[in-house]
Parts: sequence; structure tokens; C-alpha cells
Amino acid sequence: MSYAMTAPLQQAVFDALTADSGLADLVGNAIFDAAPVGDVPPLYVRLGEEDVRDTSDGSGAGAVHRFRVAVVSDAPGFADAKQVAGAISDILHDADLGLSRGYLVSLQFERATAKFIATAQVRQIDMRFRALVQDG
Repeated sequence: MSYAMTAPLQQAVFDALTADSGLADLVGNAIFDAAPVGDVPPLYVRLGEEDVRDTSDGSGAGAVHRFRVAVVSDAPGFADAKQVAGAISDILHDADLGLSRGYLVSLQFERATAKFIATAQVRQIDMRFRALVQDG
């Protein structure tokens, strides 16, 4: 197994999201690798948790990365967050992202969960994607 492509994959996902003008129209530059602190934007995107499984075989090292992207909104409804989540899905599903190490075989949207987090008074959509990567 190789975990070495996790940082290149995360960077490629971040770059794809920040480079998209349609997503920028919706959230500006409020795309983060960690939850923002201080003056938190009312609507933002955060890269989230990741689970990696080995797919290495005789042809080389590889892995399946299941990662989350969260859309967080303090709006009274889910409409804005769902619009942003739809844009993210359009950007990432079947994307052909270049990695600084290895290569992306496939990238697919798997599922999403929309929820209200009462303690923070925000709505959050957690989207899960599945990326298959190979080294070399």
C-alpha cells in the first residue's frame, strides 16, 4: 500500500475547487483545509476526513481514498448550501485531476448527508467522494 498520494490528491482537489469560477461566485475564497477560526464566513467549504484502503497488486501500489467535503451555512435553510454542494459535485465527479505523484484513475461522488447542527446553529452537507489512485 502507498499512502504517499494522499497529500497530492488533497492538493489537486483543493486546487480544482479554488480554480472554479462558478464555485467562487457562490463562496468567494471561503474554501478551507480546516475549519476556519475567528470571523467565520456565513457559507464555506471545508475539506474533511479521509479513509484510505490498499488496492496494490502486481502492477504497483495503489489506494482507494474516500474523502469528505463539507459545505457549512448559517442561513436559515439548506438552499444555499445545496447549490454549493451541487457545484462541488459537478467539479469533482469524473474529474481528471493531475497529481504531483501518481495518477488519478477515477473520482466519483458517492453520497451526501444534510443536517442541522443545533449546537453551532449551522446547516452542514457532508459529501463523500471515492478516488482511486495509482503510484508511478
